[in-house]
Amino acid sequence: MEVIESVIFDWGGVLIENPAPGLVKYCSEALGVSKECYIKMYDKFGGDFQEGVISEEDFWERICGGLGISKPKVPSLWADAFKAAYVPREEMFSLAAGLGKKGYKTAFLSNTEEPAMLYFHQFGYDMFDVLVFSCAEGTSKPERRIYELTVQRLGSQAGQSVFIDDKPEYINGAQKAGLKTILFESVSQVKSELAGLGVE
Repeated sequence: MEVIESVIFDWGGVLIENPAPGLVKYCSEALGVSKECYIKMYDKFGGDFQEGVISEEDFWERICGGLGISKPKVPSLWADAFKAAYVPREEMFSLAAGLGKKGYKTAFLSNTEEPAMLYFHQFGYDMFDVLVFSCAEGTSKPERRIYELTVQRLGSQAGQSVFIDDKPEYINGAQKAGLKTILFESVSQVKSELAGLGVE
C-alpha cells in the first residue's frame, strides 16, 4: 500500500456543518418565496455560480427573473446567508492542523461561490498548504480535473493522497481520479479510517 503523504478536506459538511439547509432557508425567506421554488431555480444556476461562470449579481438576476420578483437590495445576500449558516467543526480544523505539524501535506477543496470564498479568507486559517475553490478554478467536484489540480499543487501522487468528503458522488469522483477516500460520518470515524490508512 502506498504511504499517505497528503490529506484533502472538503469544507461544507466536513470542516463545517453542512450549510445547504441554512442557505436555502435564509435565501428563500429573504426573497419571500417557498423553499421549493427557490431550490428549483437554484438548481438551474447554482452550478455556474459555484464554478465562477456567473457573478453573484448575475446569479440573483437569473433566480429572481425566473421567480418573477425583484433582486435583493443587500450588497451580498449570499455572504449574509453563508455567515448565518456557518457552524465550524473545530475538531476537524484541529485535525488538519495536527496533521500539518506531523509533516503531512494538507489541502482544502470546496465547491463554493466567490462570496463564501472571501468569507473563508477572513478567518485567516493557516492549517492548509493548498486551497482550491471551485469558483476560482472554473471546475468543480466530481470533475476529475479539480482533484488532479489539488494533488498537483500539493506535489503528491493521487495514490498518496486521501480525500475526505460527505457526499458519495464527490467521493466517487476522487476514487476515479485515483485518490484514497473517506466518506465523512463523524470526527471519530474519520480519525479511525485515517489510522487504518496509516495516518496517525
